[in-house]
Amino acid sequence: MAEGTEKLTSDAAPAFRGVLGSREVWSLAFGAMIGWGWVVMSGEMIDKAGSLGSILAVLAGAIMVGFVGLIYAELTPALPRAGGELGFSILAFGPNISWMCGWALLLAYVAISAFEAAALPTVVNHLTPNVAMGHIYEIEGKKVYLSLAAIGVIGTVVIAAVNWVGVKTSTFLQGAATLGLLVVGIAFFVGSNATGHTTNLDPLWTNTKGFLGVLVMTPFLFVGFDVIPQAAEEIQLPPRRIGKLILLSIAMAALWYALVQWGVGLVALKPDANQDLRTVSAMSAAFNSPWAGKLLLFGGILGILTSWNAFFIGGTRLVYAMARGRMLPAWLARLHPQHKTPINAILFVASVTIIAPFFGKPVLLWVVNAGSLATVMAYFLVALAFLKLRRTAPQLPRPFKVSGGAVVGMLTAVITFGFILLYLPGSPSALKWPSEWAIVLVWIVLGVVFFLVQRQKNTGLSAAEQQELILGEHDPHAASQDDKLP
Repeated sequence: MAEGTEKLTSDAAPAFRGVLGSREVWSLAFGAMIGWGWVVMSGEMIDKAGSLGSILAVLAGAIMVGFVGLIYAELTPALPRAGGELGFSILAFGPNISWMCGWALLLAYVAISAFEAAALPTVVNHLTPNVAMGHIYEIEGKKVYLSLAAIGVIGTVVIAAVNWVGVKTSTFLQGAATLGLLVVGIAFFVGSNATGHTTNLDPLWTNTKGFLGVLVMTPFLFVGFDVIPQAAEEIQLPPRRIGKLILLSIAMAALWYALVQWGVGLVALKPDANQDLRTVSAMSAAFNSPWAGKLLLFGGILGILTSWNAFFIGGTRLVYAMARGRMLPAWLARLHPQHKTPINAILFVASVTIIAPFFGKPVLLWVVNAGSLATVMAYFLVALAFLKLRRTAPQLPRPFKVSGGAVVGMLTAVITFGFILLYLPGSPSALKWPSEWAIVLVWIVLGVVFFLVQRQKNTGLSAAEQQELILGEHDPHAASQDDKLP
């Protein structure tokens, strides 16, 4: 075995604690998908595609994600290791493709963490407008204030601290925030349907370009169920149930976003309504009270917490797994001796996230689109891995086995590849230059540097040894009693 490999394996030996049950796993996935986007993006989505068009785009995106979810439902309990997609892809294609998959998905996770770090000051500013002080500069005509950036930085430090002390603490926070989010959401749905009117839904449809403009946002909205495989080593459930929870969380998120678009469309807003936070204005109008809008803002804060916390968990576990597999520097695979949390991975993700608040409000849309491209790229590679493993690893224990796997895999690969094309130049929904492409290109350059440095360090480390570091002692070809679990 290559020099240093044995030490890294032993460093990873004091593994994560298996403390997550059904409630924690569900709140982790559902809370990850329901962040701040449902508050801040609903108005823009309706403007782009119309009220019905935005709902159809959300549901179309949910279908794509549903196919991906079926693949994850099979592969996650089959290969229950932190890093999830790393294990799927390294078993199918080897270390290089696995690295590409992990690095793409890490951009998605970091982008969402950055989104929430920039969103939190926006919410606070709406709740207490006088908090914006210390004008620094302007980006795309939007002022950036030092005080608001500081709020984002403080939020990042708090999220990092919660994750530092243990996954049980962070998932307790996740469960409480998700419950509060559900209460606020139900109040909005009831109020908008009770006082709104279908005549306010006009225009139902704008044009195909608007529909596609919303469609390309949906991967960002639904990314989150894939946090479950990142935390696989901390889950204490029958493997088959993990697959069911993945599918349940996707279905509930799709229903949530569709109902939000419907509710906002039903309510007639006054000309002076806050167009940037259309959902908040709709809540105030539905109950004819500004306090209702403040309640929804509170729900938005809870959404920020659930999404931010979940992706912080997922992102740090992915960094840890890549480091354990010698794809990133080995020091990122260090676990806290007491809390069993990946402390250096936490510092890494926090360091990248903390930059976002200094770009102000414009960064919100940038990271939505850049993160969406990274998400579907990772999904495409996972779909290909799923197809190959069905052929090359038929003995892989599959507690949750998808019927018609070849068809599902092919459809998922075609759909996700089609989504990738929507972001590329020439498409009416292509990423914008320079802001959105800059994020993607900087991430690619950073990744190439890490890849080349690690390849030099890994001289003498075979692909089989690297696969063992990613998959651990798990034998992907062995029979398993898990197949018998309900």
